[in-house]
Amino acid sequence: MSTSTRIASVLTGLTLALGGAALTAPAAHADVTACINQVERELKGGEAPESVRAACYVALTGAHDACVSGLTASSVTNGTAVTACRLAPE
Repeated sequence: MSTSTRIASVLTGLTLALGGAALTAPAAHADVTACINQVERELKGGEAPESVRAACYVALTGAHDACVSGLTASSVTNGTAVTACRLAPE
């Protein structure tokens, strides 16, 4: 295999790998959005503060208890916090 063919193969592989990562990123974002939207429904149209967004991002790591604690510290009811945090990692 010639050097130019190897370089082309490596670049193609990198492009496919990076493209695949970019395609999976919106799915993670949608999960965080579902968590935030659940909290915003409780706020009845109000926009979730940054502390809620941060807690929902924590839920993506699987830290359900930390997410619930973060949301309840932001004055979200426990029931809504549990539901919202459960939505994030799905």
